Amino acid sequence: MPVLSFLLFVVVTSFTPGPNNLMAMAFANKHGFKKTTTFCVGVGFGFFIIILCCLLFNRLLLNLMPAIELPLSLFGVGYMLYLAYKILTSKDTGNNIYGKDHTNFFLIGALLQFINPKAILYGVAVVSTYILPYYSSMSSYLMLSAFLGIVGILSTFTWSLLGSLLQTVVKQYQKPFNILMALLLVYSAFSILLR
Repeated sequence: MPVLSFLLFVVVTSFTPGPNNLMAMAFANKHGFKKTTTFCVGVGFGFFIIILCCLLFNRLLLNLMPAIELPLSLFGVGYMLYLAYKILTSKDTGNNIYGKDHTNFFLIGALLQFINPKAILYGVAVVSTYILPYYSSMSSYLMLSAFLGIVGILSTFTWSLLGSLLQTVVKQYQKPFNILMALLLVYSAFSILLR
């Protein structure tokens, strides 16, 4: 596995604005950091389950039709380039996403992953591009899924803990931030094509 490319993809995709991070920031602003930590852990748990589902489904597809490995890798590269374009052309990271005062933030965070297009597409891309071509054991699938779940927790913790600071800094330097994130994703995509 191209480790640098994998880590860049994971960090850029996990730490850039998306439903998980924006909700963590909004929940922390509205309900406080302590209550938001359960949301962050729920996000990580839900993402762990999403990655496992993507792994099992893709493994099943590869066993039934080995010829789809290249199209799955190309899909992953295409998605990375799409994300780079969306990040580059993004204009506003602050949305009004305050919801009702929910009491079970863990469940909200976990279930959000099943309706979060970014999480699902990210799961399919990371699995088909970085995991399946290099690993085949269930123990490696569990370890990589746990790693990606932990990264999800860390990204939402970061956004909730530093929410207002990050929001101010990113808004102030949004264009250079977006360019840097987009370039890192393009690098990751092309390193996959050149493997």
